[in-house]
Amino acid sequence: MTTTSERAELQDRIEAKRKELEARLASFKADGRKHSRESKQALEERLAKLEESLAQGWDDMSEKVAAKLNRWLEDGDE
Repeated sequence: MTTTSERAELQDRIEAKRKELEARLASFKADGRKHSRESKQALEERLAKLEESLAQGWDDMSEKVAAKLNRWLEDGDE
């Protein structure tokens, strides 16, 4: 079971990554090049997956959801 401190640490990491991706998304929206449009779409899809995983909130997070969120973080570290 995920402890409160582990959940808080995961939440901090998720929020930091979300802000980073949202900032990149904003810069892509200002750029009309094809590469930027494709990158924008990929970031939007990635953020949508995050929102889907967080649909039930942080308080009732299961181990399965926590593992999914950790994978989401790892997938972005390419």
